[in-house]
Amino acid sequence: MGAEMNEETGEAGSRRALSRDRVLGEAVRLADAEGFDAVTMRRLGRELGAGAMSIYHYVKNKDDLLDGMVDVVFAEIEAPKTDGDWREAMLRRSRSARDVLLRHAWAVGVMESRSTPGPANLEHREAVTACLRKAGFSIAMTAHATWLLDSYVYGFVLQEAALPFDGPDELADSADAFMAALPPERYPYSNETAGALLAAGYDPASEFAFGLDVILDALERLRNRS
Repeated sequence: MGAEMNEETGEAGSRRALSRDRVLGEAVRLADAEGFDAVTMRRLGRELGAGAMSIYHYVKNKDDLLDGMVDVVFAEIEAPKTDGDWREAMLRRSRSARDVLLRHAWAVGVMESRSTPGPANLEHREAVTACLRKAGFSIAMTAHATWLLDSYVYGFVLQEAALPFDGPDELADSADAFMAALPPERYPYSNETAGALLAAGYDPASEFAFGLDVILDALERLRNRS
């Protein structure tokens, strides 16, 4: 009898310790470590020391879980301020989004897939729209700018995450093999370019800032034109 009461107390204590935030946080941690396919109700229950059915007290189903996980990611991205320079605000927001998505690589493919976005998602999008509209962008240009910036950030993250090296040091370590694949007699321009970049300590991550500046410059011209 005492053992039964202790078991009940332990189960009740576990349930009281759980919350939606804790479930979502564990789901994000698991997806970061092992990919989204590793996130199941059974696995979450095991990691949280609770039964799988206990998880359904906090998320209705797998879609609700994914909506919540995406919302956790959006909450980490710096929202643009709406009362200052729009370009600086969107620059900071884009840099933040890149950093967050590199930490949560699984999220890139699902950020735009949710039909029932959570509050952090909606508030972030409202801030982006408000920033651009208050800066003088038309409704159409606000839509164009948002799509362009998001496409650039998401695409860059996907490409950056897929690189077979991590940073300029690892790239330099593989320079000999890389250059051997580009014999100058067959690939003269590629050999010349790669050789010069590698000699200069090239870091592909620097391309993000260059591309973002090009996009923001173009948007500024279009904003003035409209």
